[in-house]
Amino acid sequence: MAVPEIWAGADIGKEHHHCVVVNSADEPLLSRRVLNDETELGQLIGDVLAISTDVLWAVDLNHGGAALLIGLLLNHDQPMAYLPGLGVHRASATYKGEDKTDTKDAFVIADQARVRRDLGLLRPGDEIAVDPRTLTNRRLEVVSDRTRQINRLRARLLEIFPGLERSLDLVNKGPVMLLTGYQTPAAIRRAGVKRIETWLKDWKVRGAAVLARTAVDTARAQQTALPGEKPAAAMVLRLAKGVTALDEEIVELDTLIEGRFREHPLAEVVRSLPGMGAKLGAEFIAATGGDMDAFGSADRLAGFVGLAPCPRDSGRVSGNLRRPKRYHRGLLRSMYLSAMVSITTYPASKAYYQRKRSEGKGHKQALLALARRRLNVLWAMIRGGRYYQDSTPVTAAA
Repeated sequence: MAVPEIWAGADIGKEHHHCVVVNSADEPLLSRRVLNDETELGQLIGDVLAISTDVLWAVDLNHGGAALLIGLLLNHDQPMAYLPGLGVHRASATYKGEDKTDTKDAFVIADQARVRRDLGLLRPGDEIAVDPRTLTNRRLEVVSDRTRQINRLRARLLEIFPGLERSLDLVNKGPVMLLTGYQTPAAIRRAGVKRIETWLKDWKVRGAAVLARTAVDTARAQQTALPGEKPAAAMVLRLAKGVTALDEEIVELDTLIEGRFREHPLAEVVRSLPGMGAKLGAEFIAATGGDMDAFGSADRLAGFVGLAPCPRDSGRVSGNLRRPKRYHRGLLRSMYLSAMVSITTYPASKAYYQRKRSEGKGHKQALLALARRRLNVLWAMIRGGRYYQDSTPVTAAA
């Protein structure tokens, strides 16, 4: 990209943004506070383009409150750079004055865009790429909410029925469903094994007989009703129903993610890689947009994912490598999980993993090495628009 004539830095806020425009001499040409509104933002874009049409915009947020501005800039075919908020904070310390204002932050963003050449350009992508991003982000939120809800459920159950809390694996559907019907030792003893087993089978719970027997045996081991049992049981019921509701939403999101992912032109190419199913493939498309040109090389993509270590040398110490501080943690997770799946379904991946283990690498290190190798393959597949081909039978998994 050629060096622009001016740089426009936007300090993003919830209701208002502040924009500062600088030239190559670092002279402020415009400084304005604007409402996060289409009309005002459109006027701002017009005023900046009136100064020069050769402009690079820079923002410190690439989602949320910045969405409208980014969308308008995209409609005007304007190039955008992204400077993370932490980078703005650190850079501000090198500028004159200790005050923190929106004006100063916007100036820092514009000036950093002017002097730095390592800032990645924002490429929001088309709707087919953006939808999986929205859906996968929501799924991660729901999964996190489910984990928190289960932890609360364990805490409440521990107060009135510690034996059952210890016996049940609340990550699974069956034990949570049990708690939507029975919460106290007395209630479980009154119902008995057969009635609980029938009730669980009506809800399509696997292993209903074993779960029912475990619950009744645990209830018989606790004959004492603890203080506060009634309100705590009501809370256990509410929390258990909350977990089941989140489970239903996760199932709905999985269906939406798979359907939207299949509409992407690269979906089948990505899915053809062993171990890369619909959910992990959708996460990859969501994070990259499927645009490999944005990265330039497989090594730059690996750095974005967090699979390309950077050197940390000092004095006589050399050869030290560490993971970069700035990388896409969600994408690293996806590539790690797909590598983990591939060693159970694909002999070549298993052989490579075992070779790394024989070289002295631990389980995690070997999986990361495999993930990097697979990322290089995926890069070549997408660039060439080619499906993965191998004589070994492939089983894809999500």
